[in-house]
Amino acid sequence: MPEISGSLHVFVAFDWGEEIRLDQAARLVPAAPQELARRRRTPSSFSYRPSPLYLPLPALALDLPELGKVEASAALTLFDFAAVSLALQVPFKLAPEGLLRLAGSLADPADCLQKARGHLEGLHRQLLPAIGEPSWQDDMSEEYFVFQLPPGQVNLATDASWLAGLVHLETASLSQAEIAEALRLQISYSPDDVFIPDWAGAVLIDRDCDETLQAVAFANLQLLEFRNIDNRLDQSLASASRMIAPLTRSALPFWRSHARPMRALGELKVEAMALFERTGNALKLVGDPYLARVYRLLATRFHLETWEENIKGKLDVAESVYQVVTDQAGQFRAEFLEVVVVILILIEIILAFRH
Repeated sequence: MPEISGSLHVFVAFDWGEEIRLDQAARLVPAAPQELARRRRTPSSFSYRPSPLYLPLPALALDLPELGKVEASAALTLFDFAAVSLALQVPFKLAPEGLLRLAGSLADPADCLQKARGHLEGLHRQLLPAIGEPSWQDDMSEEYFVFQLPPGQVNLATDASWLAGLVHLETASLSQAEIAEALRLQISYSPDDVFIPDWAGAVLIDRDCDETLQAVAFANLQLLEFRNIDNRLDQSLASASRMIAPLTRSALPFWRSHARPMRALGELKVEAMALFERTGNALKLVGDPYLARVYRLLATRFHLETWEENIKGKLDVAESVYQVVTDQAGQFRAEFLEVVVVILILIEIILAFRH
């Protein structure tokens, strides 16, 4: 196979807090609402709601194996639920073996993530007034790599092993079963294009494909938000358990304070459901357009349905804990009122004897 030319697209998603007030953010930085790139096959029903902000950034210097020092074009998309997606693009022209080695090096993205975060720190400080409850955790990010190749350079049948290595970010030889699994999910719109996604990376053989890349970026961002919701539910439920445990050991039921754990659990449920709905509804896929199928392939690879089920399960647990605490509070209030009534009766009897 001769040298392969194309572009490496790197998508890095971060979570910056509870929400971004997009109207205020647009006054702080030179960003503009982003509409989905579309061509004839893309219906008008495929759109962001509400539209995120798009901000071109200075190029980011990267040092990549096989390519050396390169300048990656950069742009940032900001969503109202405080998730941001950094898109980097690096052109390449490499021998197939060199491109495979480049893919293998991306299996450890620590250096790329560090540089991506550093590239956004100044912008993050600028936007802090527009971010509700800002929080940028070091370990909360998601990255995804797409190798975009023009049609005509790769044969899906004869180059299957090589393509599987690219999407797996794997330089070692793969078994036939693993090759089949890596290439199992793919979709084509025309005879010349194909999209093959895997967990860590994808191959996109296409020329005019901005809308496909945006769908990839959004699916990667949604995976990050599901992870974020899941982590926060774990932390909040653990915190709620620590608050509730002392209540069961108190010797004086009517002195127990239930308001704080009940309020914390109630806020947890509302916050998690709101974030879950806003993330899921930011991208409306109506009918069965090509991009909806692209998104479903990515959702399958990212196991988004499993994440959604886990989150809903934990929300049910939170609801159960909330109900237990509510029932306990009602029981404790009833006990307290019974004690008060008994004391009042005793006082009345004592007063009656005295008079």
